[in-house]
Amino acid sequence: MDNKSPHRAGFVALVGRPNAGKSSLLNALVGEDLAIITPRAQTTRHRIKGILNGPGYQAVFSDTPGILEPAYAMHEKMMDVVSEACGDSDVIVYIIDAGNPEQQLMLPEDTNEKKFHLVIALNKIDLTNQQSLEALAVKLKQNHPDASVVPVSAEHHFNLHGLLEAITEALPESPPYYSEDELTDRNERFFVAELIREQILLNYREEIPYSVEVEVGTFRDKETLAEIYATVYVMRESQKAILLGHQGHAIKRTVTRARVKMEKFLDKKVFLDVTIKVNDNWRNDVKKLKRFGYGGR
Repeated sequence: MDNKSPHRAGFVALVGRPNAGKSSLLNALVGEDLAIITPRAQTTRHRIKGILNGPGYQAVFSDTPGILEPAYAMHEKMMDVVSEACGDSDVIVYIIDAGNPEQQLMLPEDTNEKKFHLVIALNKIDLTNQQSLEALAVKLKQNHPDASVVPVSAEHHFNLHGLLEAITEALPESPPYYSEDELTDRNERFFVAELIREQILLNYREEIPYSVEVEVGTFRDKETLAEIYATVYVMRESQKAILLGHQGHAIKRTVTRARVKMEKFLDKKVFLDVTIKVNDNWRNDVKKLKRFGYGGR
């Protein structure tokens, strides 16, 4: 897009099944680690906006939870976020794992395809071959003739320019929605909580990460030091014991790794104190979910 073209701006939802690579793509496009990334499905629980300004355009990306069949109230709230993001967007980028060609597009039922431009991003193309990739692209184009189909690799930053071009060309003419120095709509407290949850996802096995919620209670942001007091909620006493580990070694390791990432993110020293509490059935408690930030944005 040249500088003489009308300015374009709009909202872009990144959607897809769990483990399609939505968060990696968001981070790659905006050039910052806004969304936590782990090998586990359902890493993303909330809508995270990343704002990208370029010559003559502003794209407001929304990373969303992976589309799934809800098993409890938290899942339902997560799917509400996907529906809201799709309803708000001028462009929907549906991300498919190119190494799993049997995937089908699963947009929310109330999504009206006539109200947005659909871009299908075939991510992780390094996990497939050229013949399979071309066959998948042809099939998707037949099923969605008005969509743009773009092969990419978020991990290897392959063809991000091509994807961004397909997105920006579909944005409506509009002045920017945010100032050029804004990167996201989320505050530091949110990202701090996510960094703790990221380490729990990476360092614990089985059901533990999916039974955990993190809440930052106190955040004292001083000039050279951030004092952060957070609570990690689990659903059972046995889960609390696993999080703590023998003589508290497991949680100490997790807190240390989270603190190191926080210091890089905040660009200052961090004092981090984490308490573990049992809050049974929080995933099905609507009031608790609202308190933990599960709702529309």
